[in-house]
Amino acid sequence: MRIIGGKLKGKQFNAPAKLPVRPTTDMAKEALFNILYNTYDFENCNVLDLFSGTGSISIEFASRGIKHITSVDKHPGCVHWLKSTAEQYGLPEIDAQRGDTFKFLAQDNNQYHIIFADPPYDLPNIPMIPELVMKHNLLEDNGTLVVEHPPFLKLHNLAGFTEVRKYGNSSFSFFEKTTIPYL
Repeated sequence: MRIIGGKLKGKQFNAPAKLPVRPTTDMAKEALFNILYNTYDFENCNVLDLFSGTGSISIEFASRGIKHITSVDKHPGCVHWLKSTAEQYGLPEIDAQRGDTFKFLAQDNNQYHIIFADPPYDLPNIPMIPELVMKHNLLEDNGTLVVEHPPFLKLHNLAGFTEVRKYGNSSFSFFEKTTIPYL
């Protein structure tokens, strides 16, 4: 994986091949960060990176000056690799945690400016991610949830949906905080 912006721009990271990941492509990552960087003051943002894998998105955020990043993944090898990489490159803003994303969303009581989720494309309950984020009020006012998913999956009917953008074999669905009460 390659970092495309910030203090680590151009840095190549070679995660162990045995990790079960599908990193976001450089083209998609660059487009995503152009959108987010022009919307938010990164120095004052808290980010939640769900299904963080090797931490490509977390490291990209840290490279660009994000205040704090909570990275969640259930694979111990991924979490270990991200923790060691963050330590090696002096990225204390990354807090890599091992855990089930859905349990984390149901129990977390923090709010984030940006939440990014890159679940496995074959995960059947991807639509639960925006539902749990909204239900548990995890977005700051004017916050954004971005869910990366395969293009055939349509999330436009979920609360808070604002737009979808397609980049190759990936789509990003964007969501904003809703005021719809959940029971």
